[in-house]
Amino acid sequence: MSFDQKKFAFFLPNSFTALNMACGFTGMMMAMQGRFYQACLLILLGAIFDSVDGRVARLTGTQSAFGEQFDSMSDLVSFGVAPAFIFYQRFLVDTGRVGLVVTFLFILCGALRLARFNANIDRIASDYFQGLPIPGGASAIIGYILISLVYPDYTESKYIALPYITFYAILMISSIPFPSFKSSAWIKAHKKQVLMIMFTLVAALLIYEEIMILIIISSYVLASIIYVLINREKFRGIFDWQNTEAESDK
Repeated sequence: MSFDQKKFAFFLPNSFTALNMACGFTGMMMAMQGRFYQACLLILLGAIFDSVDGRVARLTGTQSAFGEQFDSMSDLVSFGVAPAFIFYQRFLVDTGRVGLVVTFLFILCGALRLARFNANIDRIASDYFQGLPIPGGASAIIGYILISLVYPDYTESKYIALPYITFYAILMISSIPFPSFKSSAWIKAHKKQVLMIMFTLVAALLIYEEIMILIIISSYVLASIIYVLINREKFRGIFDWQNTEAESDK
């Protein structure tokens, strides 16, 4: 491989990361113009770019510490700052300092979630996330904004919007195990059924995106929390390495 080819191989995954950040920035500009539907779709497009950059890096063998840090910065913009800003513009402009504080809380929790993930990336099992991933939090925010465009009478109240964004901010910094499905034995044993479910969800998402995004992320979060509560013993101590590390530092 020539020098130019190597340079291009390293540039390619980072270009997708940059496109993810660009989607977040442009989404904020759209929200300032009151174009909330387009703003939300740009965040979703950013999520697609975010899912591609890591795969491209692995395929080209160009994974690096720089790429990981750049990806986290991009995620904070596209899945932390941008969704919070769009949410504020849609629901909380007239709430004064309370709206500003709650919106910032979502951004702060997203930043903490990313920092914790990067710091513990070699310790946490790949089959469970520690807390809701920031793209999941962004999906919940975007899903709520989209459904508000269809049913504004039921969703535009600040008394619903404020606790909603606070709830998802807290989920991101919680230690609730959320399944990643990367090593799911059930999925491996039922590949055809899973493929059919995925196809159905994608079709429904393309047809009813204003409703389906909120339904999908809400179902995932609710099912995960219920499953953890039912199987408390299974998950007891799943993140105990934190306590062990703290004791060893004394």
